[in-house]
Parts: sequence; structure tokens; C-alpha cells
Amino acid sequence: MSALPAFPSLPDDPSEQNLLHSLPWSQEAETGLIGALLTHNDLIDQVADLLTPEHFHDQAIGRVFSAASQLINTGKQADIITVFNLLQEQSRAQGISLVWLNELTHAAGSARSVRRYAELIADKALARSFASAAGEVVDLAREHGPILDRIGMAQAKLETLQTASTKSAPKAIQVFVAGMLDRIQAMADGKAEPGIPTRIPMLDRLLGGGIKPGRQMILAARPSVGKSSLAEQLCINIAKQGHACAMFSQEMTCNEMVDRATANLGRIDMGVLQTGRLGVDDWGRLAEATEQMVSLPIFFDEQPALTLPEIAAKARLLSRRHGIKLLVIDYIQLCGSSNPKASRHHQLEELSRGLKSLAKTLGITILTLSQLNREVEKRTSGRPAMSDLKESGAIEEDADVVMLMWRQQQGEHSHLIGLEVPKNRQGRTGEVALRFEGSTQRWGESTESLASHKKSHSYGVEL
Repeated sequence: MSALPAFPSLPDDPSEQNLLHSLPWSQEAETGLIGALLTHNDLIDQVADLLTPEHFHDQAIGRVFSAASQLINTGKQADIITVFNLLQEQSRAQGISLVWLNELTHAAGSARSVRRYAELIADKALARSFASAAGEVVDLAREHGPILDRIGMAQAKLETLQTASTKSAPKAIQVFVAGMLDRIQAMADGKAEPGIPTRIPMLDRLLGGGIKPGRQMILAARPSVGKSSLAEQLCINIAKQGHACAMFSQEMTCNEMVDRATANLGRIDMGVLQTGRLGVDDWGRLAEATEQMVSLPIFFDEQPALTLPEIAAKARLLSRRHGIKLLVIDYIQLCGSSNPKASRHHQLEELSRGLKSLAKTLGITILTLSQLNREVEKRTSGRPAMSDLKESGAIEEDADVVMLMWRQQQGEHSHLIGLEVPKNRQGRTGEVALRFEGSTQRWGESTESLASHKKSHSYGVEL
């Protein structure tokens, strides 16, 4: 968030002081927000993109917000004692006491409303800056000198406010040239990768090197084709390269996701894991899988009916604390909405566009899983199309990459799964033949050709 123009210090004239004190601000929002933040530190992720300490009319609360943000952003607990100690160390505790800080926590507003408090505080701060700029414009009107020059100066002051309220300003192309040359040179020298490889070679070629920051990818299939399992395989592959990933499953529990990861990493049959009847070799592989999982930066979440604000808050927290590069949402049709009165079509539009914005803001890849409608099963070929994305065309429109899966062949020990990339901004479209070992939840690229097999219409096997 851009810093607001400096608000003038209190004048000596009492009448002018009264004028400034009458300017718009919300004591309830400021105390409610800071009290809630000191009680629940994770709320910083809902307000950090809107507020700076300068947005607070009460300068003492602004200093408390600054200290609390500094502590939280460095992974430390921010409470009345740690904040007070930090302010004392920085010689900024004037007018602030432990008793007053304790009163703030008792005046904490609702944790569910802190985003609205932040919006209200930012709006009031902009209004105060507007009033200050308006006073300067009046002074310019009273001065002597060429009127057009004074009008130009007035316009510049108001444009400063517009810039402060805009998250980013358009930039000329030459601003990006040097960075582009450095990026290409680094890749040419082998010092940088074009993307984080998925370790599925053909898919990486289509994606131009792997997953890339700021992208929203869609992975869609009918139920039980294996999209959740493939998404978890991608998380494992990327985490093995040292990049943190997260999977928010609204369908499976964390224990189920851990079981799949255990089967995958240890090459242990899922049936054996679920019954606990492990053989001698299985116990050794279990120990190996456990050792790997302890070191992998993968995070699971099982909260059902996630709303966009909840997803964003969790994603910001993971990005800030662990630097995640890939976030999997499984799956979009199970997400809840912050606007339950809207039609389901509009709810999914809000989710799809919000997730795309979140990917760009955090500089991560968001892989959103989606169901396909039943029209797929009516086709002789059995192959899905982008128009089969269930409930909303916005899912297709907002995605940078769309991947569609179908079961091509089912064997005794493995499955041949087709994956098509029909949409890929700044990349190639094409097909990938995948091999799926259901017993161990392992995926890889298949050497078989998709064209040489007829489509099987079996949809009832849980993978």
C-alpha cells in the first residue's frame, strides 16, 4: 500500500486544532482493529495490504500497529508486553503504557470484521489527506501569481492523493527491459530456471519449464479420475526441490493426505497402510517415507467450505512464514462464499477471479481443482473439453493454464491417464500420457501413446 501524503502536525492556533480534530476518523475501528490484532496475530494477513502506521489518526495506535507488525513479520509473538518492550527499545513509547495496551485488548473488535475495520481506517485517512490538500488548494487560490500555474500546482496535489489510493501505477515498457535482459541472461547461464519443474517431462515442456509465479492453473476431471492424487504428486515433486507447497483439501482429511504421501514416498500399498498389516519390507519403507516427509516443506489443511477471504488469509500466512510456491485448492465447487445470497454462478466467478488476483499478489502458483459436468460421459471419445468445466465459464476465462484429465486405459496394476492442456497463456497446448499406480498413489509420464488406446468408460474406481 502506498504511503499517504504526510498529515500536517497540530497547529498552534486552538481553533485550527479543533478543525483538525473534527476531521473524519473512527476511534472504534482503530481501537477495535489493534485490540484484535494483539489478541490474534494471524489477523495481520487480512490488513497488511491495506494499512501502514500512517493511516491511523491516533498516532499512539499507529506506533503500536508498527511494532506489532514488525514482531509478527519476524515470526515473534506480538502481545501487550512484547509490543511495549519493543517501543521502549525504539524510544517510541511516549504516552503508551501497559495499562492502556491492556485496555486496547479489552476493546478488541470482532476478528471476522477486521478487514472492514481496515478498509474504514484507510478511507478515513484518505479523507483527512483530502481535507488537508483542499486547504492547501484554497491557500493557492488566495496567492498571487499566474493562475494557470496555481491550478497546475493544485492538480498535482490532488493527483498525489489518487496515486496514494492506487495500489500500483502504470509503468513504461523501458522500466522492465533491464530486468528482462537479466532474467534471460540468468537462464542462459544456468543460474535460473524458467519455472519450477513438475518432474513430468512433457508437462514441463508444455508449461515452458514448469510452474511459474502469478499463475492460476486449473486441473479438471470427472470424479475418481485422480486429480487430487495427481495434485498431491505435484506438491511432492516440487517440495523435493526445496520449494514449499500447500494443499487445502475440502474433501479429504489431513490424515488421508498423509497416508497418500506415505504410500507414494515409501512405495507402500495403500491397502496395507489402511489395515496396518505391514510386512517386514513395508516397515523399512515406512521408516524411509517418514524420514522424507519430516523434511518436506508441504502443508495440509482440511477446513471445509473455504471462502475466498479464508483462503487468502491462510495463503498470506504461508507465504510470509514459509515462502510457498504452489497452493492447491481441492476443489473449487466445494468452496463456500462470503456472499451466500448470490447465485452459485456468481459465487464461483468471485472465487475464480479472487484466486487469480491472489496468485499475482503473492507471486505463487495456485492450482485449482475442478469437477467436470456429465456431458463428458455422453461422448463416444470420452474426452473432456473446456466447456465441460462445471457451473461457471469464469473458471476457464480466468485461468492461465487449463488441464483436463480422463481415464484412457485401466490395467491390473496401473492406469493410463490422458491429460490435455487446451489453454496455456505464453505456452504450448498439447497432450501428456500419464501412468498412475493406484496402489501406491504414484504418477509419472507414460511411454504409451494415448492414440493407440480406446477410451474406457469406467468411472467408478476410486483412485
